[in-house]
Amino acid sequence: MVIRFLLNLLWLVFGGGFVLALGYGVAALICFVLVVTIPFGVASLRLASYSLWPFGRTIVRKPGAGLPSGLANVLWVVLAGWWLALSHILAGIALCVTIIGIPFGVANFKLVPAALWPLGQEVVDNP
Repeated sequence: MVIRFLLNLLWLVFGGGFVLALGYGVAALICFVLVVTIPFGVASLRLASYSLWPFGRTIVRKPGAGLPSGLANVLWVVLAGWWLALSHILAGIALCVTIIGIPFGVANFKLVPAALWPLGQEVVDNP
């Protein structure tokens, strides 16, 4: 528990967690202004929350998510998801170059599936 807190604190300050959360938060606000894209704004807020404090949490599929989530995810992947996933992969590789950056690289790799397919997902605490 203490290690998770320390890793999250270091991630927030040095690993880019604050910058990622801020970027996802701005994207969510833009999606909320454009009323049609509100579900994408909710997904962006979920990504902002997860990227702010990733250690000790994971993304799981919501049991009630159905076809509308899947169709919206296809649209998300085409417009933004693959860019976001690619940026997390590249950042993860860059962070894994140093021994100290490996946990932060792993956190970026954990964000890849969430950035690629965010709708119909929820963030839960690891047991």
